[in-house]
Amino acid sequence: MAPLAHAPSRTTTGPAAPDSDTSDREAPGPQAPGSARSVRHLGPNWYAAVMGTAIVANAGAVLPFTAGAPRIACQAVWALSALMLLAVLAARVVHWARHGDQARRHLLDPAVAPFHGCTAMALLAVGAGTLAVGQEVIGRPAALAADAVLWSAGTLLGLAAAVAVPYLMVTRHRIDPGSASPVWLLPLVAPMVSAATGPALVPHLPAGPWQQTLLFTCYALFGMSLLATLLVLPLVVSRLIHHGPLPLALTPTLFLVLGPLGQSTTAVTNLAHLAPGVVSAPLAHAMAAFAVLYGVPVMGFALLWLVLATAMVVRAFRHGMGFSMTWWGFTFPLGTCVTGAAGLAAQTGLGAFDGLAAVLYALLVTAVAVAFTRTALGLTRGGLLTPPRPVAP
Repeated sequence: MAPLAHAPSRTTTGPAAPDSDTSDREAPGPQAPGSARSVRHLGPNWYAAVMGTAIVANAGAVLPFTAGAPRIACQAVWALSALMLLAVLAARVVHWARHGDQARRHLLDPAVAPFHGCTAMALLAVGAGTLAVGQEVIGRPAALAADAVLWSAGTLLGLAAAVAVPYLMVTRHRIDPGSASPVWLLPLVAPMVSAATGPALVPHLPAGPWQQTLLFTCYALFGMSLLATLLVLPLVVSRLIHHGPLPLALTPTLFLVLGPLGQSTTAVTNLAHLAPGVVSAPLAHAMAAFAVLYGVPVMGFALLWLVLATAMVVRAFRHGMGFSMTWWGFTFPLGTCVTGAAGLAAQTGLGAFDGLAAVLYALLVTAVAVAFTRTALGLTRGGLLTPPRPVAP
């Protein structure tokens, strides 16, 4: 599958892993007729394109300057993300129905299995956008129903991925020492996306225990994702320090570290915003304080990591990194930092956070435009759905 054609696989059944990206320079190997349009090699990482597109609408909805034409643009992007979700869901159903052997091989490949967390996050992202901006297109009742269904399904799938993928890594995958990857964070951050998007549904529940249950459920989802991330992130940093930079095509995955950072900040600020009237006043005050005391330091670390990851990407470009579907890794994590900064602006009243959100949003739109254009060209030319070609290091 092209998005992972150059991702290192550590199973005996996975593709060979080159040390550099040659996707712009080498033609795929001999293919059977029509294989360029086959979904056999379309894996779960294609949901990242849905996530990256949806976050443009979701992040734009929380910025202070998205009235008028920008609001209409966000609605158009949300509609596009919804169509993309339907298309990828349909393609993945066909993939499992016609190419079950390949689908099972993906589960047993440690380079591919973590991307199953993207399925949940795509559902959650599109669902959140449906309620945030889509209600102006399809109506509030339909938008609320769609978000409730997508949030419930996404949360259940996210919890399943957060358990199943680590289980497979322990029991079925063969993982070499020092091979930790930021991709490992994908199934673990899915519950955090539920924690960040769930608060929007709280006001639509009956007051009292129903609202409180959902609010505290989101805090529980926040905690399980955060603690799991704290276990994996040191492994990623240790791998970078002791084994050097990632292979060129995997360098964009360094941006995935921003996901749990920005999304957790978004979660605590969204929860604090909904707390008054749902829980007691002292508890709501404590939640607001926690949102600031947690969110500001974490956002600071996110900016530090953003600079480091950008420097590594610049280095990879200088060494010849070409386009691959890993470029979508630039998008959704960056969008979570936009929503996190906007949430801190609402909690603190500081315009500096609004300015930070605006700057990050400009970077997000640029990244999505580039990734979307290159993906569309790759699909048109038939190169993104061809089998990966082993390339010698």
